[in-house]
Amino acid sequence: MDVIEGELSAIRVLYVDDDEGLLALTKRFLESADDGIEVETTDSPRRARRLLESESFDAVVSDYQMPEMSGLELLLELRDGRDSGIPFVIFTGRSREEVAIEALNLGADSYLQKGGDPTAQYGLLRQTLVRLTEHRRAERRLRER
Repeated sequence: MDVIEGELSAIRVLYVDDDEGLLALTKRFLESADDGIEVETTDSPRRARRLLESESFDAVVSDYQMPEMSGLELLLELRDGRDSGIPFVIFTGRSREEVAIEALNLGADSYLQKGGDPTAQYGLLRQTLVRLTEHRRAERRLRER
């Protein structure tokens, strides 16, 4: 994590999913460890777009299939429309290989499947977010030098 005035800075994550129960559960799991993850949640991809315009996040985690807009459409808008390199993780219950391939081809940094042992699943999501964020912060520091 970045060091700001001698302290580690938190990793701010925006999590988008139309399942409100999963929003609360994922937030609780991700914020329960000592790795400084703060999670903002929304059940609306449209609200996610507004939040991304008005606030600063280190990563986005999005469900694949949602009523207003798919996670891939949100990803595409960020990559093409806003030219944003923010780390983006598709976190979905859909296990189709073609969804994973399409997500990665559109610029997702990772694709993780929901389900199974929650401790292992959320541990992997947490590790992925820390790794992606640290990598992006390191790249930014190198560019600044």
